[in-house]
Amino acid sequence: MKRENKTNAARLLDRAGTAYGLKSYPVDEEDLSAAHVAAVLGLEADALYKTLVLRGERTGVFVCVVPGDAEVDLKKAARVSGNKKVDLVPMKELLPLTGYVRGGCSPIGMKKRYPTYIDSGVMERETVHVSAGVRGMQLVIAPADLIACTGAVTADIIIR
Repeated sequence: MKRENKTNAARLLDRAGTAYGLKSYPVDEEDLSAAHVAAVLGLEADALYKTLVLRGERTGVFVCVVPGDAEVDLKKAARVSGNKKVDLVPMKELLPLTGYVRGGCSPIGMKKRYPTYIDSGVMERETVHVSAGVRGMQLVIAPADLIACTGAVTADIIIR
């Protein structure tokens, strides 16, 4: 396992004593999609989870972590987060809110600990891949460990 290029998310997992792996991949600035990253890593798109940052009119900013081949259902996300209406935060707000850029947004180690919801299908997997906090690197982690280190709640939050 490569350890020299540790991200903040990896250092936080080390500090917590949480097992994980790191996988690096070449970044295509023209295609930062989860499906593309999964293909480059030789994974099915549903094995790679993308981190989306949303804002509700009542509760403010929160995070949804969903399979790479799925779309977050805004109505379900609103319901589970205690909002009537939610939207993705504008891309220009991502870095100031989270400390991460598009294509490198990890649910672990954001500037602030936001309420986090992970699609309930995650529990059917042995491991999942999530961004390590930079473009070009993924964390491989057990779902229960991801939930524990983010304080996440599992919920049905994708369009089925």
